[in-house]
Amino acid sequence: MSAVVETSSRPFALARTVALPRVGTSAAVSAMTMASLAPGLLPRTATMQAVVTGVFVALGLSVGRVVRGSDAVRLVGVVVGLLGVSWAFVAADRWQDGLRAAMGAPLLGPGYWVQVWAGAGVVVLALYGVVKLLGATARTLGPALLVAVTVAATAVGVPALVDWRTSSYGAANSFVDPDVHRPLSVAPAAWERLGAEGRKFLGGRPTRSSVRVYAGISSAPDLASRVALAIRELEQSGGLTRSNIVVAIPTGSGWIDANAVTGFERRFHDDVAIVGVQYSYAPSWATFLFGRRAAQDSASAVVQAVAERIASLPHPPNLYVYGQSLGAIGGSHAVRGVATCGTLWAGPPAGAVERGSATVLANSSDPVIRWSPRLLYAPPDLSGARPDAPAPQWLPVVSFLQTAVDLLAALDAPAGHGHRYAVDQGTAMPGC
Repeated sequence: MSAVVETSSRPFALARTVALPRVGTSAAVSAMTMASLAPGLLPRTATMQAVVTGVFVALGLSVGRVVRGSDAVRLVGVVVGLLGVSWAFVAADRWQDGLRAAMGAPLLGPGYWVQVWAGAGVVVLALYGVVKLLGATARTLGPALLVAVTVAATAVGVPALVDWRTSSYGAANSFVDPDVHRPLSVAPAAWERLGAEGRKFLGGRPTRSSVRVYAGISSAPDLASRVALAIRELEQSGGLTRSNIVVAIPTGSGWIDANAVTGFERRFHDDVAIVGVQYSYAPSWATFLFGRRAAQDSASAVVQAVAERIASLPHPPNLYVYGQSLGAIGGSHAVRGVATCGTLWAGPPAGAVERGSATVLANSSDPVIRWSPRLLYAPPDLSGARPDAPAPQWLPVVSFLQTAVDLLAALDAPAGHGHRYAVDQGTAMPGC
């Protein structure tokens, strides 16, 4: 009888010897690890997955130290946690390979998960070190002095960070790509003021009879001047003699998707003029959060000016409006009360555009069409989205976090997946 008791109690003696983690820690770390591996919308690099898992695990470690539990409960917690994480690991591997197969991307190799776990460990250690440093600083300085130092550092650091990001956006807008060549019809000084995206738009043009017009944010001092410049360029370049005019509302950075432009030229057999006016050079996410009004004002001004100009012609060309992402928000706002032959929105942010008679292109794998605070507690509205890859089941909070992570790589997917759309942005434009 004593031998049986001794044998049966051995696991719990081991638990006391090894000093297993608290049951709350096991539960929290396991749950957060599983959440970090939950299905997403897009293929994820090992580095990105390592950061996500590392941050989630660190959060689990910080909140899971409340519940202690007996030795037996701790052991059970560790075993259950390991089983759950193992299942999540296998499921994540299959899910990622399923996404890659659907999108024509290479499947995961054997080193992928090694990089993930190693990278996650580095992230956890780094965050642990930061927390320990802050704790030591608080003990040294005292709570009151620590708060004062934090406030002062924030007051100095945040404006400096904003200035640095603004200058970096400006540098990106000023970048001159040596592979993009200036058309002979564009003067050197005007070429410099177009900005990086404007130069891509005009310089990427093949030899064809379509017309492209672009006013960069540095091309004129204010919105009214930029719109007037675009109208003059449209007149001088012969754009008003084309049968069709497309007002393309750029994204926040000033980008007009080359796939859409190619699609318009195919759709209208080159009998088209495409005009765009830049309103920002910040990334679309920044403009979406802090400068959405600029997109709407610019789009309204351009559409209204073009509509009024062509209305004065004996044989007005057909007017179309196109926008992708943030450009879709601006375009949706601009066409109110304006007669158009057709409108098309590609990848519009969730619930941000009025569909009406517009053609809407939305990939089911596009995180932009899904992400909103509502995703925390309710599944996304995917009416009108076209299935292009396996779709994850909605989970409260987890789906919101996973979709937020996918936003960072939304443009890295092949055309036709994620936030990357193909030439059907142009060819699908409805007619009059």
